[in-house]
Amino acid sequence: MKSSTKDQFEGAFHELKGKIKEISGIIRNDPKMEVEGIGEKVAGKAQKKYGQIEKVMGK
Repeated sequence: MKSSTKDQFEGAFHELKGKIKEISGIIRNDPKMEVEGIGEKVAGKAQKKYGQIEKVMGK
């Protein structure tokens, strides 16, 4: 698997995992979990975007 494809896949996974954590934090009224979820979601979006840029650049 190419590095760019792997980054896109892992980024999407972390984005989804972060969204689930965020929602769980809201439901459980746990601000720490909610913030962790938001952070993971943002990191996942960044990793996914990085993979897309790598693909365009041909790496």
